[in-house]
Amino acid sequence: MFQPSREQARRFYVEAWRRYRVGEPLEPLQALAAELILQHPEYHALLEDAEASLAREWPPELGETNPFLHLGLHLAIAEQLSIDQPRGIRSLHQALCARLDDEHAAQHVLMECLAETIWYAQRSGQAPDATAYLACVKRKARG
Repeated sequence: MFQPSREQARRFYVEAWRRYRVGEPLEPLQALAAELILQHPEYHALLEDAEASLAREWPPELGETNPFLHLGLHLAIAEQLSIDQPRGIRSLHQALCARLDDEHAAQHVLMECLAETIWYAQRSGQAPDATAYLACVKRKARG
């Protein structure tokens, strides 16, 4: 499994956005990243200043969202939905979309549950718990 460094992951988004802006061909994953970036205009200027974005920190105690983490979670959700993994995530997403009438907002709900699941996994030193993740999404899908 490819595990990019923080800088490599950040450069991926910066480069995808640069290539999109100048009209260069995009690899499929870059095209998906550019699509996600388009949905977040608040990140455009940051991604256009590559050196500043590569060096900047977003400590949680300051209350700012790390744009690279945010985009990475969007990318993870897109992958999960494309392969319905964990099984049932796609139908839960569809239920959220119907309830919220907003696909982007539904993805943010999934991202919240995914981030929580990852946090617990890191804290416990275990693999992420897909059952707990799906349970979180189910609770939120019901409203």
